Parts: sequence; C-alpha cells; structure tokens
Amino acid sequence: MASPFAKTLRFVEPGLCRQCAGAPARRTFASSTTTRNPQHEIRSRSPAIASPATLRLAIRQSAAQQNGRPFTSSSKRAYKTVQEAKSRGKIGPFSWQAGLLFLLAGAGLTFYFRYEKARMARARIAEANKGIGKPLVGGPFTLTDHDGKEFTEKNLLGKYTLVYFGFTHCPDICPEELDKMAGMIENVKAKNGDGNVMTPIFISCDPARDTPEVIRRYLAEFHPGILGMTGTWQQVKDVCKVYRVYFSTPPDVQPGQDYLVDHSIYFYLMDPDGDFVEAIGRNFTVEAASKVINDHIKDWKGKLDRS
Repeated sequence: MASPFAKTLRFVEPGLCRQCAGAPARRTFASSTTTRNPQHEIRSRSPAIASPATLRLAIRQSAAQQNGRPFTSSSKRAYKTVQEAKSRGKIGPFSWQAGLLFLLAGAGLTFYFRYEKARMARARIAEANKGIGKPLVGGPFTLTDHDGKEFTEKNLLGKYTLVYFGFTHCPDICPEELDKMAGMIENVKAKNGDGNVMTPIFISCDPARDTPEVIRRYLAEFHPGILGMTGTWQQVKDVCKVYRVYFSTPPDVQPGQDYLVDHSIYFYLMDPDGDFVEAIGRNFTVEAASKVINDHIKDWKGKLDRS
C-alpha cells in the first residue's frame, strides 16, 4: 500500500511537469577551448530534492489549476488601498452610520420616557381629584339650558365637559375667559376632527337677570357650541356647591337692581364618566389649556361619544 506522501506526489506530478515545461531552459555552454568535466556535468544535472515549502506551494498550485481558479500565493486583502486600511484602523469598529443609529435610539428613548412621565402625572392628577366615595368636584344637579330644556349631570356622560361659571353682566373677566373658551373649542375640534368629543358649558351665577333667552343671545357672540345654563337661585347654589365654586349673588335681588357678582374663575374639565379631571386657571393660555384637554382625551381608555 502506497504511503500518503507518495499519493501526494502523484497528485502533484502533473502540475510540476507543466511548470517545468513552461520554465525557460537554463543551460550554460562552455567555451570551445574549455574541456568538459563529465563528472561535474552529471552532478549539475542531478535533480535537487524539493524542500517542504516548495512541495506545499506546488500542491496548492496544482489544486487551484484543477478547480479552475487562478493561483496566487498572497492572502486575500481586506482593504483596497493602504489609506483605507489606515483610516479603518483610526476609527476602529465605529462608523458614522453606527453613530447616527445611536443618536436616533437615544432621542427615541428620551421622547418615550418624557411622554410616559407626563402621562403618569396626568393620571395621578385625575385619580387624586376623584376622591374616595363622594367626588371632590362635580355631582348631581338640575338646571335649565338656554333652549328652555331641563339639563342634569347625566347629560354630561359620554363626553369630556368643560364647565365655566360666570354671568352675562360681567364687564371684563367673563368675556375674556369666554374668548379663551372659544379658542379651546376650536383647538380640540382640530385635534379630534373625527367627532365632537367635548361639551362646553357656561353656568350663570346670576339667575335673577340671566334668563335662558339672555344667555342664548350672549353666548352667540362668542361661540355657537357653548351651551348656557341657568335656574332658580337654589338650583344655582346647589350646582356651585358640588363644583366647589364661590359666588356672591344675593337671593332677594329686586328687578332692575344693579350689582356685581363675585365668583371663582376656573374652567373645570370633567371626563366622560362625570369625574373631575383638572382645573384650568386664568394663567393658562389658549394653547396651553388646549394641550391639557387634548392630552387627557388622548389618555382616555374607555368609550368616548364622538357624535
């Protein structure tokens, strides 16, 4: 049985023969005056024993020729130019694509954590304002709207409600706040264009002078979507009590008597379940107040009437 080394030589032999055939002849001709030395000539023609490195090179060359691939003794270069290799060595494993991806990921995480922090803060405010058992703000009431129809707290269910207390003879504060209310209504509609998700309500603290007809004409100057409410002095007192609103209208006002009404100046935001969410004061701009309302609407997980 032939040894593995002999098999390797037989495998390499065709390649070696072709290499020798292609090599130029190397013969040295002596001058005619020089006497040849037969022994020296025989020794010079005797084949040299190939070194292990030469054999390995020949084996690789023969294998490459049989597989139809060009043979090269140099290893595959990872870079096209020396400058590219130096540049790669300077920047290491990072690139501008990796840096951009890192920045985008960081910005996304920062935005997400800020959004979650603000959402959880709004949820804590809404939960704290609900109270335990009896609500802190809001409750049962019975009033008459500016169309002469009875209106109770049950009519507020299903939508967010923005409640404001005032009176039509107010010289400056109420008109300013109702202008802001009109802006909030438009901003909320623009943000939630697929339906009417909020009911704006104006409740009069001056039932002796603010009849349904007076309120209807008064609110038409600000926004047609505001729903006006009035009632008897006791009914107004009851609704102000459940909303924790202070007002100073005397119960025995004479017809034609001129007076001013002192009252709390807040917008009360109620959720679709009739629970108090947040109070919006005079320090809020239209844009800031609209954002508060839209954020709470976006956080709402229950059913929302958009009709």
